[in-house]
Amino acid sequence: MSSFWSIWISVITLGSILGCFLILRWCLSNQTGVAEGDDMHHEFDGISELNNQLPRWWTILFYICIIWALIYLALYPGLGNYKGLINWQSSNQNIQSLAESKAAILANKTNGVINQYDREVEFANELFAPIFDAYYKQPITELVKDVKALKIGQRLYSQNCSQCHGSDARGQRGFPNLTDDDWLYGGSPEKITETLINGRRAMMPAQLAVHGEDGIQELVAYVLSLSDRKLSGQKYLDDPSLNQSMKDGGQARFAVCAACHGQDGKGNQLIGAPNLTDQIWLYGGTEKAITETLRYGRNGVMPAFKNTLGEKKIHMVSAYVYSLSQDK
Repeated sequence: MSSFWSIWISVITLGSILGCFLILRWCLSNQTGVAEGDDMHHEFDGISELNNQLPRWWTILFYICIIWALIYLALYPGLGNYKGLINWQSSNQNIQSLAESKAAILANKTNGVINQYDREVEFANELFAPIFDAYYKQPITELVKDVKALKIGQRLYSQNCSQCHGSDARGQRGFPNLTDDDWLYGGSPEKITETLINGRRAMMPAQLAVHGEDGIQELVAYVLSLSDRKLSGQKYLDDPSLNQSMKDGGQARFAVCAACHGQDGKGNQLIGAPNLTDQIWLYGGTEKAITETLRYGRNGVMPAFKNTLGEKKIHMVSAYVYSLSQDK
């Protein structure tokens, strides 16, 4: 850090603490001309204001916080380039390059040059690497029988996947349920691993500009019919032939959709196109939700974990995810 910024940070930090102290002292002084405990002659709704000081316990707490801040700044780095009395550093300030940082970690230098986080990560990697190496040599179909391996996979899942798919892996709107037998890209161990390593990008194009509003309604009628349902509007209930007419029109328009979902609407796992004939819907299977999907399209992204987890940890997560659907 340059001298300018070091001085700037020090002045701002110490100035803030000094400012808090001066404000506290000012609040403790009586500048009103009214004796303490006397009436301030301010009244509202029958309540009079008295000239009372800050509560004593509150004042003491403020002083304790100010003293603690000064002690902390003396012990730990916080004032520009000052390293603190215990010479502890929270960042790689003395290392000039990433290569030097890695070399320092491998050399187990703990003299303040590398930070605590790097040391803990390196220690964890050395401790658990043999465990992951041993499990990586076993096929996923065997790991699902190992309770300890699944517990490791579950913890990794909780840390990296549960934010979207839920702690119980049952998903939510826009994020697939991982505990059933319905897979957008395939549920084999190889496909699950491929998904985790490379991620997925799904795109359902908007159809409003292609078919218009009337065409969208016809498509909705046909898509509903694939799972034995009909349009719910009162006019369709009063006139079943109208519902059939909409369905027929939608079937003709479905030729555009069949390029991804197939002529029978059963989807295509090669490109992640979902099956439209069952009752499993990623964004909702109501008439309103299907209409919204057709009008505006959908975009889904599953991030790649190759660089964040590595293949050996992905192997463990894949085994856990695969086991969820095998219990069904």
